[in-house]
Amino acid sequence: MGTSSFFLVERDKYSPDNLLSSIMLAAFHSDAMLYYRNEKYFTEEKQFKYTTISIMQNPDMDDNKFLIYIDGVKNDGLEFYNNGQFSGLETSLSLYQVGCIEDVYDNEKLLFSFVYEYLKLNPHQYYWLGGYNWVYSWEDMKKLKSLPFDPDWCYKNPQH
Repeated sequence: MGTSSFFLVERDKYSPDNLLSSIMLAAFHSDAMLYYRNEKYFTEEKQFKYTTISIMQNPDMDDNKFLIYIDGVKNDGLEFYNNGQFSGLETSLSLYQVGCIEDVYDNEKLLFSFVYEYLKLNPHQYYWLGGYNWVYSWEDMKKLKSLPFDPDWCYKNPQH
């Protein structure tokens, strides 16, 4: 297992359909492989809860891949508490944490390309590595892209 991360989306703008299409396009533009089995999970009330997609560099190898969740609007895990502790994030924003990415550790290069392409499509969203008190914006990712690749990019505060 490893550290999880999320995309932060304004609550009133979140749509599982938009997240799914953005993930597919980000995978395509980052030259990653995408695997989707069309397994959907539902709440007891028969409302869509989540599905998963695998993003990988090479389907013939076990390394360099991560799992991402497409969350339904009725998923209890969407709540993000924007209480002013996050560098680079306005406290007035009411956000959901969506698109949970598992296994960040050892997938930093693939993740960088994917997050860059995702935020390029969704410049008003953010990327957050759970447990850290900063977020990455589209502007941060553009700045990082202009520099030589740093394998520890996601473990460093982009504001410093």
